[in-house]
Amino acid sequence: MESSQGSQAGSNGQEYVGTGAAPPGLESVSPGTHNISEEAGSEGGTFDEPSPTPQGLQEPEAEDIKTVSAGDTIYASATSFEDLHLSEDLLKGIYTEMKFEKPSRIQALTLPMILTPPYKSLIAQAHNGSGKTTCFTLAMLSRVDPTLAQPQAICVCPTRELVAQNLMVLEKMAKHTNIKATSSLAGTQFSRNHKITEQVVIGTHGTLKNWLSKRILSFRFVRILVFDEADEMLKLDGFASDSVRMIGTLRKDAHQPVQILLFSATFNEKVKNYALRVVRDNGREEANQVFVPREDLSLDVIKQYRVECPTPLDKVSVLKEMIFPQCEKLGQTIIFVRTREVARSLHAAMESEGHRCTSIRGDMDNELRDKVVNEFRNGTTKILISTDVLSRGFDVTQVTLVINYDVPVEKDWTTPAYETYLHRIGRSGRFGRKGAAFNLVCGEQEKRILDSISEYFKHDIPEVPFNDEDEFLEVLKQAGLTDG
Repeated sequence: MESSQGSQAGSNGQEYVGTGAAPPGLESVSPGTHNISEEAGSEGGTFDEPSPTPQGLQEPEAEDIKTVSAGDTIYASATSFEDLHLSEDLLKGIYTEMKFEKPSRIQALTLPMILTPPYKSLIAQAHNGSGKTTCFTLAMLSRVDPTLAQPQAICVCPTRELVAQNLMVLEKMAKHTNIKATSSLAGTQFSRNHKITEQVVIGTHGTLKNWLSKRILSFRFVRILVFDEADEMLKLDGFASDSVRMIGTLRKDAHQPVQILLFSATFNEKVKNYALRVVRDNGREEANQVFVPREDLSLDVIKQYRVECPTPLDKVSVLKEMIFPQCEKLGQTIIFVRTREVARSLHAAMESEGHRCTSIRGDMDNELRDKVVNEFRNGTTKILISTDVLSRGFDVTQVTLVINYDVPVEKDWTTPAYETYLHRIGRSGRFGRKGAAFNLVCGEQEKRILDSISEYFKHDIPEVPFNDEDEFLEVLKQAGLTDG
């Protein structure tokens, strides 16, 4: 496996630039809809009690995944990676490098759909930390020809951090193959005469569009197109027009039918219906679907609490007096804020009090963003303050605590951002590990927003007093994050 890095001209991800208020199993899947529960993929133990071994993925015991198969093809859920007829080189990467023992439930269901001719497109939704990245990475690696020095698989991501993460997973899984990859991470500028010859290309919309316009990237031999965090890529007020144009260009330029894979932890009905129209080719059958009902999406493994703060200053006090003193015992913590200005000022306020933390925002230069992320990944820093640039797909397994310093809202500042909430809290409790999320609310509007989120996911969010340290320690103990 070899990789190269190209130039970055992509998105910073969704975040708000406004100033804000600065703080001081084996089963046949036939056509139709099916409820799949307790089949392949869960290792020993329950979601609240992970298996003592690191291999495999932990999943919710009562997870209910629905599948819709388009056409007459019957798919058999995979109980082992051997069932997927993968190459020996890929199997070696899965077992030796990834340390997996058998497919997770989402992998067991989706990989047969992806890898079985006639290679139909797929819209796939599943919980955070359920193994989606492995699904589309394995799909890309399985479908490319390593002897053909042309781009054959494209993965589009909303942020450079996701590009880096997906490249890291792909390189690890493809270590024993001859497949090459390139990405849009900051690096050597490609000259106009450069032609990409790597089989897999991972990048943001901006860089891929740039490469296409300069004819650095060709879609001629592309067989598979992946959109990671696909609901974000198909938002009508976001990347949708770029995504649709890219699909149109690909279908026009490619010499063979292109399989489109849309993966995310969240698809509301509006986006899902739009996605179905987007992936449907002229006269072709609709895409296969794998999705989770809304009421099963709230991630019960992550204990969720509300902390009602009388004033904005009390939010800062909760961090200083309740959160930061416990962080050494809690693994790692991500604090999500709404705006870049709040990220800057909160970081400065915490450091002025002697609390060590870092922050990341979309307006930081790429080198500094990479430095902050790498230090957090390797555990050099324990607390990270972030805008929503890291709310999606960012995977650090030692994160056990998420703080919503600002409850998530849409761009109108009043509508609850349900999907963002799910993605944020999903940064903790990865792969079945224990996790907790505290929502700091101040004022009637923030309380109403959190109430709406609780109702939307049909999940109660109990209150913890903002000034009761004993109660705070007790809920951390109940969440399994401390011994008391």
